[in-house]
Amino acid sequence: MVENRAGASGTIGTEIAARAEPDGHTLFMATMGNMTANQHLYPKMAVDPLRAFAPITKVVDVHFVFLANPALAANSVGELVELAKKRPGDIAYSSSGPGGAPHLAMELFKRQANVDLIHIPYKGSSPSISDLIGGRVMLSMDSLVQVVSSSQGGAAEGARRAWAQARRAAARGADDRRSGASRLRAHQLVRPPRACRDAKGNSLEDPCRRDPGAERSGSEKAHHGPRRRCGRQFPEEFGAAMRAESAQWAEIIKAANIRAEE
Repeated sequence: MVENRAGASGTIGTEIAARAEPDGHTLFMATMGNMTANQHLYPKMAVDPLRAFAPITKVVDVHFVFLANPALAANSVGELVELAKKRPGDIAYSSSGPGGAPHLAMELFKRQANVDLIHIPYKGSSPSISDLIGGRVMLSMDSLVQVVSSSQGGAAEGARRAWAQARRAAARGADDRRSGASRLRAHQLVRPPRACRDAKGNSLEDPCRRDPGAERSGSEKAHHGPRRRCGRQFPEEFGAAMRAESAQWAEIIKAANIRAEE
């Protein structure tokens, strides 16, 4: 049974799952924001996800891509960095909203590339990408799934190019720093810390380790949706990766003075 608890960028569902009885009946399918970013964006959040849950495994990776309006004089990430250094504080980028994954991803890029870009927040990915296509902003970053769903029928050439490049990167199973395709968000399976076994006494970790979908063919990996990762990380290394990612987002959120809309 799946119980969806939307609201407050996932903090409501996170808090409900954290309070569940650790009897093996409740698992939490979490996003990057749920586990590693929201606690730094929402000071009043009632739980610390890294303390409230125990890791099982990463389930899927989600590819993020750069999107540029054709009017922007940059056809690669390298050209974008060069242009941004020549025009500090002049190039605006859109996002789905303050503190969302697209916003955080772009702030991470700004920090790594040492460039100054102006953030224009929107209420969702669709209006953000629509204004990019319309030329109201020149640059954006979002998940490949959002790009595909927002780019049907007359999308900007930049969006189509990013889609094609990211699909090639997905087929290689690696980040593509030349095209702007990168894995920046993951969906993760976690559990209440004392719920080590399900109601029948089976280990909650074993199914993902045995999952035959963990090894997929190259043609399947080229699919534009999330890439399944089930079974690729044991709980110990998965937990360490989440702690490192949480520290990274904490630093970026503080440095950029990001405040989520509550």
